[in-house]
Amino acid sequence: MTRYADIPKPIRSGIVLVDPERGTPQRVIVLQFNPDTLERSVAPQSAGGEGDSGGGGSGSGDKNEALRLKGPAEESWKFTAEIDATDQLEISAPEGIHPQLAALEMLVQPTTAQLREATRLAKNGTIEISPTEMPLTLFTWGGKRVIPVRLTEMSINESAFDVNLNPIRASLSLGLKLLTVSDLPPGHRGAELYLAHLAQKERLAGIGTLGSLGSLGLNGVGAGR
Repeated sequence: MTRYADIPKPIRSGIVLVDPERGTPQRVIVLQFNPDTLERSVAPQSAGGEGDSGGGGSGSGDKNEALRLKGPAEESWKFTAEIDATDQLEISAPEGIHPQLAALEMLVQPTTAQLREATRLAKNGTIEISPTEMPLTLFTWGGKRVIPVRLTEMSINESAFDVNLNPIRASLSLGLKLLTVSDLPPGHRGAELYLAHLAQKERLAGIGTLGSLGSLGLNGVGAGR
């Protein structure tokens, strides 16, 4: 008979904030429920653009660059995360899910200390203030997908509240841009993590089932009728 203790616990997806210099985790945000769907958009960085194939098309790209890539594909991920305090009755939640929402919102907010420092520099006559550098953000979806990302969009739908109007249930639509070696400086920890992710993808592609030309009704590459 199968016991509950014998059933493996599911791995949770989540977000990890990492110090880019030391590589140490600064904060771990575990998603309460794994999203039901994950939408991924992949667009190649083509070198030639939309070129004229010589058949009267209107493209203006360089035909010699038609099969070349300028760099890694641009990839974005979208998913909806659910947060529900009523599903965790064993955990005290006097402020509802405010802490979980705040942790996610702080992914795109500088801290008050950083803003005060920027104001101080401006008052002292500093001509140029460098943009605030945030921790390296990693999105994890199992052991085979640990990727550096930038949060590009967040939509929050709070759908239930306690007697003090603290939100106790919400869904969040999140959009992430995968950061590649084209986005990060050489040697950056995020760039190395992207290369590790790409190497994992190459390995998985290598063990996939290969087809044959015969199954496509072809005798050879470029075969005519």
